[in-house]
Amino acid sequence: MQKKIFYPVLIVFAVTISSFTFFQFNRNQILLDMLMSALNQAHYNPLTINDDFSEKAFKLYLKNLDFNKKMLTQTDVDALAKYRRLIDDEVNNGTFEFYELSYNLITKRIKEKELWSKDILDKPMDYTIDEEYETDGEKIKYAAGDAELRNEWRKMLKYQVIARLDEAMTSQEKGDTANAKTPVVKKSFDSLEVDARRKTLKANQDWFKRLNKISYKDRIAAYLNTITGLYDPHTEYFAPKEKKKFDQSMSGQFEGIGARLQSKDGFVKVSEVIPGSPSAKQGELKAGDEIHKVAQGTAEPTDITNMDMDDAIELIKGKKGTEVRLTVKKPDATFKVIPIIRDVIEIDETYAKSAILNNKKKVGYIYLPMFYADFTRNGAHRCSIDMKKEIDKLKKQGVEGIIIDLRDNGGGSLQEVVDMAGLFIPEGPVVQVKNKKGEVNVMRDKNSEVSWDGPLAIMINHNSASASEILAAAIQDYKRGVIVGTQSFGKGTVQSFIDLDQYLLPQFDTMRPIGSVKITMQKFYRINGGATQLKGVVPDVILPDVYAYIDMGEKDLDYPMAWDEISKAPYTEYKTINYEKVKKGNAERLKTNTAFKLIDTESKEFKERKDDTKYNLKLDNYRVEAKQMREKNKRYDELKLEIKGFNAELPLTDNEAIASDTIKINKEKKWIANIKKDNYIFETANIILDSK
Repeated sequence: MQKKIFYPVLIVFAVTISSFTFFQFNRNQILLDMLMSALNQAHYNPLTINDDFSEKAFKLYLKNLDFNKKMLTQTDVDALAKYRRLIDDEVNNGTFEFYELSYNLITKRIKEKELWSKDILDKPMDYTIDEEYETDGEKIKYAAGDAELRNEWRKMLKYQVIARLDEAMTSQEKGDTANAKTPVVKKSFDSLEVDARRKTLKANQDWFKRLNKISYKDRIAAYLNTITGLYDPHTEYFAPKEKKKFDQSMSGQFEGIGARLQSKDGFVKVSEVIPGSPSAKQGELKAGDEIHKVAQGTAEPTDITNMDMDDAIELIKGKKGTEVRLTVKKPDATFKVIPIIRDVIEIDETYAKSAILNNKKKVGYIYLPMFYADFTRNGAHRCSIDMKKEIDKLKKQGVEGIIIDLRDNGGGSLQEVVDMAGLFIPEGPVVQVKNKKGEVNVMRDKNSEVSWDGPLAIMINHNSASASEILAAAIQDYKRGVIVGTQSFGKGTVQSFIDLDQYLLPQFDTMRPIGSVKITMQKFYRINGGATQLKGVVPDVILPDVYAYIDMGEKDLDYPMAWDEISKAPYTEYKTINYEKVKKGNAERLKTNTAFKLIDTESKEFKERKDDTKYNLKLDNYRVEAKQMREKNKRYDELKLEIKGFNAELPLTDNEAIASDTIKINKEKKWIANIKKDNYIFETANIILDSK
């Protein structure tokens, strides 16, 4: 199927790029031409490049360039607006006048605002003025000129200072010494105010450091992604470095030394050594060490003090089998050179994991953070295989039902979700996929083996998307299990990557690597013919949620693709679940469940706070409002407590596997403790027992 899509793309690239042999084009022109060829040939719904396209591109680019309207004035916007209806011409001609103007403008404005912030925070502010600051950039207009914009910066920085001041004053008033070895000495208001401004300045300096680090290439990628963003929210250009990060997130693996790092006071510090990693096996690198220099094997070391964190990490990471030598400063101020051979590091948090829930009866619980897959290494993790392993663990301990938690799971591999659905049904269709030609491919589970045929529940929420929605929809359409939670995200499209490097002709080899483009090539549909696009999956049992009154999901993104439906695929429903009994049992429990009543109240207050985006900048008034908010939030402390009569533990095989690893033991203890406090898991355990 992929070959049919990529073949015409190859032809167009070969024809288009060959024309460059006659002219002197730069890298950006070639990249843009290749990108547009890919979009026109491969995208599910290619666009016409005209003035309407240009208007939309201008609006979206401006929104992304200065989303909170703190960098540009209306005069700047007017200068850019000359190109409002010319971007289509620039795309067609391979020119970048609009981009160049915007790049020079935003670079200059960032430098100016950095000086403004230092100047404004250099002296005390007047906290007695009764004024407000609007925090939502969409609710304000661009400032007419520098004077008006500088006043907005004054209010923004004052808001940040006041927030820190209130926190310090409140802590001092409470006599909070819980985190201090000795009693805290009371500070004067002036001292607290100076400290609040200092911390605000440091935070802003760090922010400007990140902004100034955004390179010309980074910004050209952002400009290109304005163009791709008009096609749909998930079509995106990836610079080589970003594609590498994406691949690592999908596989749950990266190559390096296996240490978690943080930046503090200009130094890169080790916050944790990952168990089983090259660093752990070598044994000399410890949490708390400062890394001062990095050498590639026997090469001259590079000093990384005061280096940008991302750049330092790039020096430390590297290919499996290569050596890195770290010059570290130990807590006792001694220095040591530590040689480490890099290897493949697995990020355990990415993978499926399970627990046994004890709620009257044993229920299995499996957490799946994403539909990961790595087809580049033998024996690498694939989520469908890992899911089967977790099911087998739970079956051995006699669970009477299994819960799969897909909350906040943004999706991943399409094939993996088909294979995973097959663990719960004998054979049959799982999802329908339609390409731009209108051809429909029914992706089926072809394996008659069923790993779990007992009671099943799938947990979803607003951030369950794509592959999560495919699995939940298939289980729901088959009536194979109960879907519990809140309406899902509503992403019903399928993307594939095109590596642009493979289409570069030899005369342009010096431009490699040029990057990849992720393009929406297909839409997927439920086996009942409906689409999850925009509508998502509506649970069989809806539970109160803190985001219940907030607009979230695909429909709230820029330029989402439309909803539609196709014919139903033939399949046979299960007849084992009494949905009426399930819903009745849930309704009865919710009547007396104080936790969910609190969540419902919290969701309404959350909506009010989201809509009320102005803050009073008179210190006394701000503090009164902040205190009221803290008092309200105290009511929700009950949601952080363990649930009476509800227990959870790791499967026996997992306990045995980590018995001698104190770091992993502590991690798993925290995970289990959080499960015991999770009212959604608790109620789903009740629901799954009702479904028998």
